[in-house]
Amino acid sequence: MDIEQKQAEIIDQLVRRASTCNDESLVPIIVDATSHPSLFAFSEILALPNVSQLEGTSNSVYLDVLRLFAHGTWADYKCNASRIPELSPDQILKLKQLTVLTLAESNKVLPYDTLMVELDVTNVRELEDFLINDCMYAGIVRGKLDQLKRCFEVPFAAGRDLRPGQLGNMLHTLSNWLNTSENLLVSIQDKIKWADNMSEMDKKHRKEAEEGVEELKKSLSMKGDFGSRGHNDMFGEPSGVMNYQGDGMRTKRRRHPVRR
Repeated sequence: MDIEQKQAEIIDQLVRRASTCNDESLVPIIVDATSHPSLFAFSEILALPNVSQLEGTSNSVYLDVLRLFAHGTWADYKCNASRIPELSPDQILKLKQLTVLTLAESNKVLPYDTLMVELDVTNVRELEDFLINDCMYAGIVRGKLDQLKRCFEVPFAAGRDLRPGQLGNMLHTLSNWLNTSENLLVSIQDKIKWADNMSEMDKKHRKEAEEGVEELKKSLSMKGDFGSRGHNDMFGEPSGVMNYQGDGMRTKRRRHPVRR
């Protein structure tokens, strides 16, 4: 089962549980969601009306916890640790995993130094163990550790919940991409039309050239036939040969004896 399908089943279970709860009874569900080792998306739970109603209540800090796991990082937790309940070890691990996903959104090559600062890791061995065992084996990222360059190359990372305002930016980016694609399509169609016209012109010129060659061949053939007939008229038989034997012989006259 892939990570998306597994997450979908977990989210469905948690949403059904949360839909029937209010206020105090939502707290353990939020803790379960933010501690679950296979759950990395929380927008469906956040979208529940009864969860939103925690705002302004004595348990509103758990709504902040849920928002932290949906959109925040380990650094965000440290900045707000004084007003957020202390996290359990499972929650700390998950938030650090989510921090790696956030970093991988904008950079596909993550320097070790950056990761160690963002994750509060003190040495390279601890960092590499975390990336291998808790990120790559968990299926949330695919990548390669480069010890010589001291970086983590990440060609794939699972997506996180959209932050407030991020959807509008994405729609704007997609709109620009769509306009660019349409302009590119028009340009391609124009080039195809131009290529078709050039092909037709080439075919026309080729046909004209072939017809010219055929006309030339016919003309040369006719001249050849005319020359051959003229030669035969002048030198050929039977009309061109004179019969010297018949026409050239004179009739012999008999001489009568002369009388004396």
